Amino acid sequence: MTAVLVLVALSANGLAAGVLLWSAVCGVPLLRTLAPDRYIEVELLWGNRFEPFQPICVVLTALADVLLAVTGPGGPARPLFGVAAVAAALVVAVSATRNVPMKRWVMSLDPAHPPEDFADADPRPDWARWNLTRTVLAIVAFGANVVAVVTVLPT
Repeated sequence: MTAVLVLVALSANGLAAGVLLWSAVCGVPLLRTLAPDRYIEVELLWGNRFEPFQPICVVLTALADVLLAVTGPGGPARPLFGVAAVAAALVVAVSATRNVPMKRWVMSLDPAHPPEDFADADPRPDWARWNLTRTVLAIVAFGANVVAVVTVLPT
């Protein structure tokens, strides 16, 4: 069972961290250059493709890491899996309380008729900051997972 949990934690966490890193390095800079109508169109396109993939990956990471922190191999691996579980849970928390509400608002807009006050309500700067926060947390989780696995490998 431990091997399956490690596989799930590493795979799901690697995919989640990779998608978030892509969004921080490429997606956010692109979105910030777009006019409001194009920005809304791209969010509609991306949002409908990354959901539910991204949340599932992060939740699987957190669950697998919690189980590994409780039942996994001893030594330094368990606390490292615990760090990964906390970091992944924080990704979920930031996503649910910060990024998702902003994204839902944008995805509720009609690209052909953006709000007149879009410049004042534009969520891109705040979304980018919170996205960077959850990207760093996902990378911390992945690093902790990798180091935890390395500590239990035979030498």
